Amino acid sequence: MSDLLDLDIVAKYMSGRIDGFTGQIRAEKTATGQSNPTFILTSSTGKFVLRHKPPGVLLKSAHAVDREFRVMSALADTGVPVPRTYFLCEDEDIIGSMFYVMEYIDGRNFVDPRILDVTIEERRGMYDAMNASLAALHSVDVDAIGLSTYGKPGNYFTRQISRWSAQYRATETDIIPEMDLLVDWLGENIPDGDDKTALVHGDWRIDNLLFAPDGPELVAVLDWELSTLGHPLADLGAQLMQWAMPVGPEGRGLDKVDRRALGIPEQREYVELYAKRSGSSDVPEMDFYVAFSFFRMAAILQGVKKRALDGNASNPEQGLRLGALVSVFANKGLQTANGEL
Repeated sequence: MSDLLDLDIVAKYMSGRIDGFTGQIRAEKTATGQSNPTFILTSSTGKFVLRHKPPGVLLKSAHAVDREFRVMSALADTGVPVPRTYFLCEDEDIIGSMFYVMEYIDGRNFVDPRILDVTIEERRGMYDAMNASLAALHSVDVDAIGLSTYGKPGNYFTRQISRWSAQYRATETDIIPEMDLLVDWLGENIPDGDDKTALVHGDWRIDNLLFAPDGPELVAVLDWELSTLGHPLADLGAQLMQWAMPVGPEGRGLDKVDRRALGIPEQREYVELYAKRSGSSDVPEMDFYVAFSFFRMAAILQGVKKRALDGNASNPEQGLRLGALVSVFANKGLQTANGEL
């Protein structure tokens, strides 16, 4: 890891900033963390996690490890499970980029939303825990935890469509007609109530969650880079997006899966449960929010692809594989917009 991270410098910086920390460290780079390289640090004191911005020229407002640190620190005493944060280093001269260190949590992470290696009862419990934790996140009092300035209230989708369209154009490598059509449709079909505001995660999917080693409990929500003050149904749409994606290591979806046989709720059932937990008597129609999620993910993956082509990706091979899905996400988003999914 010495060519990726100067462990002696990191260990020296951690000393005095983490109570009881001593000794040298070993580091293991995780296979995930396409946006912000992530390392598991092991020392005689215990395990920690370090996340830092990637090298190279970065898009404005992207790879916001400082925002991740801020929101997880603020959520420490709420009902939303997050790792304990230790410190944020904004001095890029220390390791070459901004970074933070947080608690290592022993838990199970699943990339495949089918969660095949558990019982039906446990899988059902995991989906229930995801639903409950999402509702809990959106009920957090942002003023009480010091996040009232964490984003701009209102007009969330208007601003997000503008932002991600610009990000997409800045990293565009191929012309994808479906993406152009999807952007136009979204701009013309923003639902009423765009001023509804809550703390949103921004990328609520099963692969950003950790579950207990021996049960369905959700023990940590990770990867808060896209979090902000926004419309809560954007998070719900991000998870429902997986219901329409193909099964497999790249698609990570549930399309054509017999969900009931696995104990996974159908989309309508999941939305109804979320609405009940959120105290809403109305069950929202989700097509716009799912289509928006496809659009945003396509824009994100386009950025991953561009970094891989430019040699700045955390995992270049994985970056190119994910980049090949940009057109898939754009097409799925357009199908959702047209009521075909």
